[in-house]
Amino acid sequence: MAISTEEVKKLRQETGVGIMDCKRALQEADGDMEEAKQALREQGMEMSEGKLKSGEGRVGSYIHHDGKVGVLVEVKCQTDFTANSEEFKEFVNTVSVQVAAASPEYVSREDVPEEVVEEEKEVYRKQAKEEGKPEHVIDDIVQGKMDKHYGEICLMEQESVKDTDSTIEEIMGDLSAQVNEDIKVSRFARFDVSADSEEEDEESEE
Repeated sequence: MAISTEEVKKLRQETGVGIMDCKRALQEADGDMEEAKQALREQGMEMSEGKLKSGEGRVGSYIHHDGKVGVLVEVKCQTDFTANSEEFKEFVNTVSVQVAAASPEYVSREDVPEEVVEEEKEVYRKQAKEEGKPEHVIDDIVQGKMDKHYGEICLMEQESVKDTDSTIEEIMGDLSAQVNEDIKVSRFARFDVSADSEEEDEESEE
């Protein structure tokens, strides 16, 4: 059966396992999320994640034309063949430009500190109560606003500045399927000399 990108994304978010392994597990489980999770547990999720610790990938950079914004990104893959492919290089460039233009704070929502998440949820919860929203819908409202917030601060969930019809994670997923390898943005750093104070945004999934 056909497995949607959203299903693969959901399983990846819940397990931390690579995109290709998640897709394969869902296909073998006929789309059953719990069965796919169990299959991944039995296979050993550490093995799947370990594939990306091979040392293959690229470090990309981007310097804005005025020289005031600079970016470094690290993107990992499984083989040097993929790392040296034009498609992979293009994706690394896409990520570099994204970080420069959209100023994400984290790679993915899993990297956002729990205390930051709880503080943001509390703000939305108070807003909903002040607006007189019924108690039984407040949690759904908060989650909806959190999803939107993640889409602003998390690189993977941001709409690509190069292709506004896709998120960075969707573009990465398409590339992963094309090369049949797991791909991961490990970390990034953004420098802006025009900021009011010295600022560096860096996040890692390692």
